[in-house]
Amino acid sequence: MSSATFEIGREKKWRVLDDLSPEAVEGKRALTESLGIHPVVSRLLWNRGCRTPEDARAYFTLENEMLGDPFALADMKKATQRIARAVANREKITVYGDYDVDGVTSVTALLLYLRSKGADVSYYIPSRFGEGYGVSNASVEQLAAEGTKLIVTVDTGITANREVEQAKELGVDIVVTDHHKCGEEIPAAAAVVNPKRPDCPYPFKDLAGVGVVFKLLCALEEELTGADRITAVNTVAVSYADLIAIGTIADVMPIVGENRLIVKLGLEMIKRRPRPALAALLESLSNKVDQKDRQSKKKQPITSSYIGYTLAPRINAVGRLRSADLAVEFFLADTQARAREFAEILCEVNRERQDEENRITREAFAVIEAEHDFENDPVIVLQSDDWHHGVIGIVSSRITDRFGLPSILVSFEGKEGPYPSPDDVGKGSGRSVKGFNLFDALSSCGDLLTKFGGHDHAAGLSIKRCDFPAFCERINAYAREKLIGEGLTPTLDADCELTADDLTLSLEEQIEKMEPFGIGNPTPYFVSRGLVVRQILPIGGGKHTKLLVGLGDRSFEALFYRTTESALDLYVGETIDLYYSLGINEYGGRRTLQLVAKDKRATSDTVDRTDKERQALADILAGKDPVGVSVPLPERGEFATVYRMIRETVAMGEHFFSVRGMISRLTYDPANPFGHLKLGLILRVFEETGLITLKTEGEDLYVIDLCKTDGKVDLEKSEILARVKRLASV
Repeated sequence: MSSATFEIGREKKWRVLDDLSPEAVEGKRALTESLGIHPVVSRLLWNRGCRTPEDARAYFTLENEMLGDPFALADMKKATQRIARAVANREKITVYGDYDVDGVTSVTALLLYLRSKGADVSYYIPSRFGEGYGVSNASVEQLAAEGTKLIVTVDTGITANREVEQAKELGVDIVVTDHHKCGEEIPAAAAVVNPKRPDCPYPFKDLAGVGVVFKLLCALEEELTGADRITAVNTVAVSYADLIAIGTIADVMPIVGENRLIVKLGLEMIKRRPRPALAALLESLSNKVDQKDRQSKKKQPITSSYIGYTLAPRINAVGRLRSADLAVEFFLADTQARAREFAEILCEVNRERQDEENRITREAFAVIEAEHDFENDPVIVLQSDDWHHGVIGIVSSRITDRFGLPSILVSFEGKEGPYPSPDDVGKGSGRSVKGFNLFDALSSCGDLLTKFGGHDHAAGLSIKRCDFPAFCERINAYAREKLIGEGLTPTLDADCELTADDLTLSLEEQIEKMEPFGIGNPTPYFVSRGLVVRQILPIGGGKHTKLLVGLGDRSFEALFYRTTESALDLYVGETIDLYYSLGINEYGGRRTLQLVAKDKRATSDTVDRTDKERQALADILAGKDPVGVSVPLPERGEFATVYRMIRETVAMGEHFFSVRGMISRLTYDPANPFGHLKLGLILRVFEETGLITLKTEGEDLYVIDLCKTDGKVDLEKSEILARVKRLASV
């Protein structure tokens, strides 16, 4: 496999979800007319279950998304009463969280709330490096020694059975708030608030850890102030919706139901009155734009995608490479000056994270290219002694995105002694695909793991080196049973196909009103076919690529992020199909539509024509008459043009010629490409008459050198040319 093809990843199946039944077509027409919206938006709403104008209006207004009674969560009353007692008696409270964004925002929200009520409260986040995930006996003992009487866990604790018992012995109560899957036994804590408890009647099960904290704050506001439910919810949302939204988005929770409503409120809060920390981070990111651009550039739209792909990684980076305490202190900053200091630290550490991530990604991709058995192993499982375990989760996500398969990376970084030992414990992180529950997969291998936990789509684990080979075999055997047929084929879902007439700025502006997007309400993706590549430009120091593509009589910019020009493997003049989402580029006071591309492929017509021309060339060279192809007769000027191109290229020391690259240079009219057959015939005539030496390297690559000749060469002496003349005249 070539490096270019490899970097793009496996070819993926495109599935267009547009329902074209008469009932659906009529229903979408009714949505368009009733709401006065773009017909494409009606198609998007239909795909998201809106069947009537009333459904569609409710979708935009979120009037059907209700916040449930927080006291409907099991043990919520016990939790609020125990915390209220600690506040009233000035007992020392410690908020105990996780080091990811969900954990950091959970810690910050509860800490700020309890401080506002006069509580004696601090926080504790275990080190990713020295302690690892979750509540530990050592940390409980330390907190007890420091005088803590109540520990409230956030985004962790649901499996801390032994630690809860130890805390009791030390005179410390623990209130657990979590959202991860429960074990067989619930910890015997003062309270355990988790919507995934088997006995919890709360109807909405997909809250993030910070979402559970939001419910706790609403309940505490009622408990501590006597406020009615609506007042309590409004009070909490006004102060903490931004934190709840960031944590929910970063933890990749479904953006439906309560999550969609609270994320919507949080995004509005960040737009209108960001807390000092977020204002400083947004300012820091804006300052990366050149001064001349910043004068005319509008503020960055605050969307779920911007939170997930730009803000959250910077908050997460310090927990991965340094200490999550820095992220909490960033959020706690109460002055712009202090907030700017922490914002710069976050950005600096994020640059370190990106460098480490890119290094590990290159190494992982090289191993996959050389070793992975795509035919038999549905899960990509890799390990190394030299991978930073704080970064491997991000790399796993990139691998899964590229190859459309679940992936797990394990780092034995920090092994004892200079040599590997069978007892070395590695920390792993994995990401999954739709239809494959990663937590259940790890559960099937539980006897081989020292620790594991997580969700359907993301999970972490610890494993001994000696058990790693058996784990690879076991999880792939499990996956072969679960991922069968189309489950093994990477699939990209598109809402519908768009034409040039569909692609307007107005369409994207209406799509923006469908925010927030996420699992359950996915970012709309589209397919357009038959786009002509008119220009290819590397951007971002060559890390990304921008295309100018023609569709009909219009041109559009298409951006491929994290894809180099060589990896994209395209040539000017080629015709492609594109899989993309929409965006808006604001520059120089102008707003223009952009296609944010995720995948591309040659059009089916191009593939069919190329296959037929390749076969026809093989037939002609074998002395056979080709079938189903019109044989072109090259003109004298075309022979001269091809020879001149070869001569100029060889003169620069280059002897490798891509067939597609040559066709791109030779084609001046995209509607009438030079073609594989015509080029192949010209090259064979040159070879036969002694003008060049020609060696094939696969279907798309020639090695060519010029031969010394005495005087002019008569191409008419070529038997191949004579055969072509006969076939062309038939």
